[in-house]
Amino acid sequence: MKTIELDRETLVAVYNNSNAIGRKTIKEQLGEKFSEILPITNRVKTLKDAMEELGEEHEAVKVYRSMEWNLRDTMPDIKAYLQLRIITAALNEGWEPQFIDGEYRWYTWYELHTKEEIDRMDEKEKKRLVLLDGRAYASSCCGLRFSTSRNASSYSFSSFGSHLVFKSQELAEYASKQFIKIYADFCFLPKEKESK
Repeated sequence: MKTIELDRETLVAVYNNSNAIGRKTIKEQLGEKFSEILPITNRVKTLKDAMEELGEEHEAVKVYRSMEWNLRDTMPDIKAYLQLRIITAALNEGWEPQFIDGEYRWYTWYELHTKEEIDRMDEKEKKRLVLLDGRAYASSCCGLRFSTSRNASSYSFSSFGSHLVFKSQELAEYASKQFIKIYADFCFLPKEKESK
């Protein structure tokens, strides 16, 4: 058998374009070095990637598939929640919170800015913004930006469900930026439909 060497970028492309059997073969060939060579943040860039990473038999994927058609035009927050469960499970690579002493869990944190607040910012502050146009959500111009990730164990209130927490700050930050549109659908009520 001839050995073929691939750089990381090519290997990621091959993995992302492979079917389930091809992905499994690559995982087996790389063994323990798989996650080091192909980090999860390289493998999961879209909802489709997350679903392929988990497989169709994963409980979160099965629930989403069973409701996907019914949610296509309604309840974008529920649809987004189901999508975020898939994304979170894929990025956590099997890790689930145990709710034990000393365990850290991370979740996303956003700030909502009105147009007036953005107008008052200096150029340096504006450059820090990763804006998502909010007109579809609030019917006025505003922006949503990723602010930081938070450690869930240091607070006594519950603002985020355990299905949407991450095992590391880096994963929470990655998800916050990579999937901002899905988080926006989850966090905001849709604009009311205009009456005819």
